[in-house]
Amino acid sequence: MAWSTRQLAALAGTTVNTVRHYHAVGLLELPGRASNGYKQYGVPHLLRLLQIRRLVELGLSLEQVAALDRDDRDPEAELDALDAELAASVERMTRAREELAQLRRHRAPADTPTGFAPVAVDLSATQRSLLKVYASVFDATALQEFGRAIATPDPAEQELERLPVDADEATVDALAARLVAVVRRTRAQHPGLDDPLAGSTHGAAPAAAAVASALTELYHPAQLRVLRRMQELLDEGAATGADDLPETGDGGGAQRSHPG
Repeated sequence: MAWSTRQLAALAGTTVNTVRHYHAVGLLELPGRASNGYKQYGVPHLLRLLQIRRLVELGLSLEQVAALDRDDRDPEAELDALDAELAASVERMTRAREELAQLRRHRAPADTPTGFAPVAVDLSATQRSLLKVYASVFDATALQEFGRAIATPDPAEQELERLPVDADEATVDALAARLVAVVRRTRAQHPGLDDPLAGSTHGAAPAAAAVASALTELYHPAQLRVLRRMQELLDEGAATGADDLPETGDGGGAQRSHPG
């Protein structure tokens, strides 16, 4: 019995293009041709094609399928490795579904960092942007501590987000003083935020530079003046060093919503 390419593909539950691709990558031998020039496939071709399809269904890549053909490969070891890969994929997908459920439950933006769905909706667009930067430069411990710290927003932080670009110096000074109190209270309750960049996998200095760049880019001049004035007030009261904030490179300090 001889089959055409289309007939072989139909028997194996695949497509003509797939059969041709398997020929191109060397997984399926080319058949002989009839006198009219058409390919003629036999039972060995069908069995090989069914084998490839089955292995692909199990999750093997075409490269892994080809590797199984080599005499030095252990099929059982290959299947064990595939099983481990699939288990890891299932775990990733399970976590992803759990995170999607959190995002949907709290109507949080899809790009909200893991664990912050419950609070994301209450953050301003600027705070959400900064949160993504923090999530990329903080280590896991600092990020968890930060999440706990921002669970209850402070009115002074919200006022900073709404501060008009033409705010006068009296307004800037008053808000900076209020934020100093927020920083001190937050540090007392969350000592892990004294230096949240110390454990960054990027290194403290590059991480601080990234935070500083984000603050400078995302906040307008009046808001930056508030942060700088806040830092000055903290420095003035730091006789014991307890109020020092990590330098961000722009002269700005950090508050509970803007560490670094």
